[in-house]
Amino acid sequence: MSDRPQLASLLLEDGLITEDQLDDALALQQGSGQSLGRVLVDRGVISEVDLVRTLARQIGLDFVDLDDYAVDSSVSSLIPEAVAKRHQALPIGWEDGRLVVAMANPSDVFAIDDIRALTGADLKTVVVTSSQLAKSLDRLVELDSDADAVAQIAAEEFEDDTDLSKLSAIVEDAPIVKFVNLLIMQAVQERASDIHVEPAEKDLRIRYRIDGVLHEVMRSPRSIQPGVISRLKVMADINIAERRIPQDGRVSLTVAGKTIDLRVATLPTVFGEKVVMRILDKSTALLTLEDLGFLPEVAERYHSAYSKPWGTILVTGPTGSGKSTTLYATLNVVNDEAKNVITVEDPVEYRLPGINQVQVNKKAGMTFAAALRSILRSDPDIVLVGEIRDEETAVIAIEAALTGHLVFSTLHTNDATSTPLRLLEMGVEPFLVTSALDCVLAQRLARRLCDRCKEQYAPSEPELLTAGLSPDDAASPGDFTLFKPVGCAVCAKTGYKGRFAIHEVMLMSEEIERAIVEQRSSEDLRKIATSQGMLTLRQDGLRKVLQGQTALEELARVVS
Repeated sequence: MSDRPQLASLLLEDGLITEDQLDDALALQQGSGQSLGRVLVDRGVISEVDLVRTLARQIGLDFVDLDDYAVDSSVSSLIPEAVAKRHQALPIGWEDGRLVVAMANPSDVFAIDDIRALTGADLKTVVVTSSQLAKSLDRLVELDSDADAVAQIAAEEFEDDTDLSKLSAIVEDAPIVKFVNLLIMQAVQERASDIHVEPAEKDLRIRYRIDGVLHEVMRSPRSIQPGVISRLKVMADINIAERRIPQDGRVSLTVAGKTIDLRVATLPTVFGEKVVMRILDKSTALLTLEDLGFLPEVAERYHSAYSKPWGTILVTGPTGSGKSTTLYATLNVVNDEAKNVITVEDPVEYRLPGINQVQVNKKAGMTFAAALRSILRSDPDIVLVGEIRDEETAVIAIEAALTGHLVFSTLHTNDATSTPLRLLEMGVEPFLVTSALDCVLAQRLARRLCDRCKEQYAPSEPELLTAGLSPDDAASPGDFTLFKPVGCAVCAKTGYKGRFAIHEVMLMSEEIERAIVEQRSSEDLRKIATSQGMLTLRQDGLRKVLQGQTALEELARVVS
């Protein structure tokens, strides 16, 4: 039919309706005065999602199914909740520098103008269903107001009572459950790596670690402390009656469509038990080495080490410097069906497909050293030791490399060149270190400047000298363009969003091996390694400062 509505033609073309269903709907439409789409949805012929997707195609706009879309809370908060509800519009993300705004009525030019004026951003409108938009607007409320309200309700219901007979009722009570769920949901949305629940003398403090820095998000009445902490312990399968000793547990849950593991640890303090939850996003374990921020020449040096069939590769740095993430990313590269990969970790943070992972259990006698001895009888090709903590583990790991295995592990040292000396201090013989050690990768995590608000500036000569540039280079500060943090709604006023790694890769050579045997200082090793092409942590970081990835002040914070 040439006079058939375009919507009908598109629905038929997609196979969403039949000719008979269309004829019936057109007949009903003439009698009711409703739109064709509304008639088809009301009769259950098509879903609202199918209708809106087809309408979006008809007007040449993209459709987004909000049920399957993880809305970025830092973006959704760019406009006030009242404005979002008035215009039925919700910012949901960024695409090619444009703010993506979900709208039920994308032809509302007044709404588009208002949002553009409020955010100062170019907009890309996408079409969503009215019901999904309403549900998202209701769900995406600010933590402060909602959690505070829930905390007040809970505080009114429960006195500051730690009677064990009442705890079972407290932990299942709706306000407490909702409060805990809000804490976890908001932490995930704000990209936090840890949640700290800390009892104080007069209140309960909640802090999130975001991009390596702790931020206080709220303080709640002290009276809800027993309920909140007991609820978390129940979720993690921890004994709620035991409060005198540290305990740990694990929780698996789904937040905004993402599978999240929480590693829960309790610590008795003078004001009650502190609970720290490490948020383990399983997608982190699937990162590639390209995602970690290696400079091309540094990546090439590291690749030359892990592509060998045997040897020891050590990743070093302080706690929280991303060592495990780098090792997992490396395992994802070297692992294939032809290899037997076994890890021994304490604890196993991420479950990796196709890899045999062993959990340390000291109470049962399963230490790193004991597990490693058993692993070497299990015909491995590649072995990952979570951490070298003592001479016994170090010797077994190094001897495993000498017998034809590729061994990965971590060690707590400040830089790459001090690592061989640390092994010698542990009691490992110099000839073992020089025979088996192939590569030391030292790293730190630096915060990435927010692309939306970072500000360009011309550095001064003293700044460049302090950063580590040579006097000749620093004498021409006009040749450099740097960026500094400003802060906006997207980055929660911090000026930074996300992190990347700064690396230092020391490859073993005859000269370095000789220096190790002679037990020369780490400074001597550094001079040899840099003469052979190693970029130090500071040099690697400075390159990334000059690329506009981070600021000089952040480099100074993470690299001494």
